[in-house]
Amino acid sequence: MAKVIVVGLGPAGSELITGEVRDAVERASRRFVRTRRHPATKAVEPAESFDGLYDRASSFEEVYQAIVDRLAAEARAGAGDVLYAVPGSPLVAERTVELLRAVPSLDLEVLVGMSFADLAWDRVGIDPLAAGVRLVDGRRFAVDAAGERGPLLVAQCDAVHVLSDIKLAALDAFDRSPAGGADEKVIVLQRLGLPDEAVFEVAWADLDQTVVPDHLTSLYVAEMGAPIAREVVRFADLAGELRRRCPWDREQTHQSLRGHLLEETYEVLEALDAVDPDGMSGYEELEEELGDLLYQIVFHSVLAAEAGQFTLADVARGIHDKLKSRHPHVFGSSDSDQGDPGDASQLLVNWEAIKREQKGRASVMDGIPPGLPALLFADKVIHKARSVGVVPDVDTATVAGRLYAAVQAAQAAGLDAESELRVLAGTIGGQIRAREISSM
Repeated sequence: MAKVIVVGLGPAGSELITGEVRDAVERASRRFVRTRRHPATKAVEPAESFDGLYDRASSFEEVYQAIVDRLAAEARAGAGDVLYAVPGSPLVAERTVELLRAVPSLDLEVLVGMSFADLAWDRVGIDPLAAGVRLVDGRRFAVDAAGERGPLLVAQCDAVHVLSDIKLAALDAFDRSPAGGADEKVIVLQRLGLPDEAVFEVAWADLDQTVVPDHLTSLYVAEMGAPIAREVVRFADLAGELRRRCPWDREQTHQSLRGHLLEETYEVLEALDAVDPDGMSGYEELEEELGDLLYQIVFHSVLAAEAGQFTLADVARGIHDKLKSRHPHVFGSSDSDQGDPGDASQLLVNWEAIKREQKGRASVMDGIPPGLPALLFADKVIHKARSVGVVPDVDTATVAGRLYAAVQAAQAAGLDAESELRVLAGTIGGQIRAREISSM
């Protein structure tokens, strides 16, 4: 079998082709180019192109597979090495080279060329290693850039619909990140190394409206909306560093942190009471308090990891899998004896049944913390009673019975008795303070 020699034509004109590639072209009698839509292909002529496949195939993957099949067949036919020229570098965003490497028994040689990325680093003025740039495919941007904050160099932005998909994915990331900003700019890089090279900024909203893309168009994205995964990892790393370096953190144990966990929990509850969804106020304080509570969770995970028991990743995986298994009506077909999955009361019954089976508990009452505040404890008991069809026999003539009935009434109204009483007591407290001030 003859050899397939893949060569890179560089990002622009033939002047950027390496001497090694030029020598390979001169030696080869059978030459192919992936596309003639590149300014350096004249250096390979005479050559056969695969441009016709793009017009006949239903997908790019079909085109790439057809190219590989043809090149492999030519190599098997013998009669000298087969030269295959691709734009840029064969090692950067070149799917056909990936497929060629997977062909059994194919003798393959790859001669690298300059990539468009090499020119891009100069035009945007960065060191890609220091900046941590990731290269992604424009046609797979929504998938490849998911969870990424940037910076990103986006290749193969060769059509308006590709730019539209990129824009929508980016704006969605900004929408999910209050710290982000959809008014940020993206840098457009076109025809780098050619006389009509263009490098300019454009607002995300205008990307597919003002840019006329071609096969030599790419984008540089300095920053996107902050992804959840990266921020949590940074936070977990910080918690670990504090545990190692801070004297206070080093002294803590699971037991010593109990009071802090309880305090932060109550502060979150207080922040929740202050949130006004209609006036869109109170969220800044809630965000801060949730962060303080999250630190307690991460801290306990760090301590458990030190003991070789579990990590924060295990905690996240565990709750993910547990919630998924307890929602068969969402993630899988419910059994016929589970009732109507659209009925909230039936879902509560199903939830308790699944929970009892997973936990191996003899009673739905197992697992309720005995130290809960009385109103919250009653709220839990009422939920459990409803889940197993028990109608409690309560004497409403007693103070306890009236309190129990009040919790039931709160549930029926979709309210939390603990929170309602707390708000009322807080209001009365405010009246007391006002009276004290007025009497001074």
